[in-house]
Amino acid sequence: MSALLFVSSPALAQTQACSGKNLVEALKSENQPEYEQLVAQGDKVPNAKGIFWKIEKDGLDTSYLFGTMHVSDPRVLDLPESVEDARYDASVVIVESTEVLDMKKAMGRVLMQPDMMWLPDGKRLEDYLSKEDAERLAAGLKARGMVLSAVNRMRPWLISSTLAGTGCEGKRQAKGIKMLDMQIAFDAIDEDIPLEGLETFEEQFAAMNSVSTEKQVQNLLTMVTSGVQTRDFTETMIQLYEAGDFSLIWPMLTGRYASDPLVATSGISEFEDAMLIKRNHLMAERSARFLTEGGAFIAVGALHLQGEKGLVELFRKQGYTVTRAD
Repeated sequence: MSALLFVSSPALAQTQACSGKNLVEALKSENQPEYEQLVAQGDKVPNAKGIFWKIEKDGLDTSYLFGTMHVSDPRVLDLPESVEDARYDASVVIVESTEVLDMKKAMGRVLMQPDMMWLPDGKRLEDYLSKEDAERLAAGLKARGMVLSAVNRMRPWLISSTLAGTGCEGKRQAKGIKMLDMQIAFDAIDEDIPLEGLETFEEQFAAMNSVSTEKQVQNLLTMVTSGVQTRDFTETMIQLYEAGDFSLIWPMLTGRYASDPLVATSGISEFEDAMLIKRNHLMAERSARFLTEGGAFIAVGALHLQGEKGLVELFRKQGYTVTRAD
C-alpha cells in the first residue's frame, strides 16, 4: 500500500501527538481472557510470525522475501544484520513500486487522472450518509483539523490515508527521513544494484478505488468517531513488527480494534480481497521471472506475506522452498 501512505499531509500530521500505546499490551492488562482469545486467533494465521524468509530451489542462488512497514520510524529503519547482508548481496532488489524514487513525478501523473482522486458522477461524501452520520463525520473531521466541505468530493480512502499520518511520521518526512520501502529503493540505486518494481501507483490507487464507496465512507466514519486513536494502532503495529510477529493484526482488525484508517469491520473482506489477495497474486506473478534467476531481494508490505493466499504460500506453490530466515 505504499502509494496510499505517501499522500499523507505533513502539515496536518504535525498537529497530532507523537506518542501512542500498545493496544495489545493494554488488552492483556485489562482483559486477559479476550487477550488470550486474540492470541489463539492469531496462531491460526499461516506464516504470520516472521518478516524475513528464504526462497530456495536447487540450482538457484537463494532469494529473500522481506516484509516492510510503510513508515520512517527509527525502530523500523534499524534493520537486522541478516536483512542488510541479503539486500546488499542481492542481484536485484524488488520493491512494490520504483516510483518512490520520484514521488513528485509519480503523484503528478496520478493527479492528472481526476477519477483516481474524486468521487464519481459529482457525488459527495454526504450522499452516502444519513443526516446524523454526516454531522458525526463533519464533527470528527473538524476535531482532526479538516473541514468536510473542503473534502466532500474526495475519495474516502484518500481522506483516511491523509489523516493516518501521525505527528512523528509527518515531522520525520518534513526532515527528509524516508519511509523504509523508499530507503531500500534509494540504497539499491546508491549501491548500483538493479532495482525493479511490482506495481505502479495507478494500479495501487485503482485497487483502493475498487472497494465500494459505501464501504470506504463507513470506514472513514469509523476512523473519525472511534475511541481508538490512530497513533495507538500505529504504535501497536510497530511494536508487533519489531517482534517479527504480525499474527495479531487481522484478529485486531476484525475484533474490538477495528479502527485502522484504511479498514473497518464493515469492509474488511472487501478490503482484504482488493488490497491484499488480488495484489498478492499479481506480485507473485511478476516476481516469478526474478526468482527463476535467483539472488533476488523482494521487499513488500509485511501483510502481503501472511495467510493462505499470502506471498509465502504463493511462492511455495511456484515450487520454491520458503522458510524463515530470521
